[in-house]
Amino acid sequence: MATRIRLARHGRKKQAFYHIVVADTKAPRDGRFIEKLGTYNPNTNPATININFDSAVEWLLKGAQPSDTARAILSYKGIMMKKHLLAGVAKGAFNEEEAEKRFLSWIENKEKQVEDKKSALEKTEKAAEKAALAAEKAKSEERANAIALKKSEMIEEAKIEEAKIEEAKIEEAKTEEAKTEEVKTEEVKTEEVKEEAKTEEVKTEVKEEEKEEVKEEVKTEEVKNEVKEEEKEEVKEEEKTEEVKEEAKTEEVKTEVKEETKDEEVKAEVKEEAKDEEVKTELKEEEEATKES
Repeated sequence: MATRIRLARHGRKKQAFYHIVVADTKAPRDGRFIEKLGTYNPNTNPATININFDSAVEWLLKGAQPSDTARAILSYKGIMMKKHLLAGVAKGAFNEEEAEKRFLSWIENKEKQVEDKKSALEKTEKAAEKAALAAEKAKSEERANAIALKKSEMIEEAKIEEAKIEEAKIEEAKTEEAKTEEVKTEEVKTEEVKEEAKTEEVKTEVKEEEKEEVKEEVKTEEVKNEVKEEEKEEVKEEEKTEEVKEEAKTEEVKTEVKEETKDEEVKAEVKEEAKDEEVKTELKEEEEATKES
């Protein structure tokens, strides 16, 4: 049965991951296999290869034929070099110790090449990062300069606009002052007109007041005359009342005199009656005395 060392594809779309297998030449690519030797991941830089070294060498010695990609992988890992050295030992060209020394020297050189490649990749990555950083810094500086220019232009425009606004304000203030002055002059004129009208009104009022004062003086004289007449009437009435009072006093005096005379008469009568009673009592006493005697 003819065998072949090849790759079996795995992984997702655009993220291929391969298995290194030993399979029959008639088997499909991703079909049945005899043995899995390792894995190959080309997505990293450098590619990661994990392979069973001894079993791969055994299969090569047994006559398994690798595919082109598998041959490149096996030569990269030193498996093809090992198989070549073992074939030289089998032919008697050199012994196993010499073969081991040559293999170790080859491995050292390969490892140096790999390390050099890794260091070169790292350097290139760092240089690319530095270049990217420098480019970003340059871009940022350009942006900052552009922003500063825009800001300076904006500031200048703002200053110009502020100056324009201030000029407009000053002009407006001047126009307003002129308007206010005109208004003040008009107000002064109107006030003067009003004052003149007021003075005329005051004059007319003064004339009317003078007329009214004359009328009031006439009225006061009339009132004084009326007051004098009333005073005269009051004097007459007072005289009449005094006469009435004197008459009333005389009548009171007369009534008092009459009452006094009446009281005297009553007292005299009472005295006379008392005398009569005394006389009667004396007469009774005399009669009683006479009777007793």
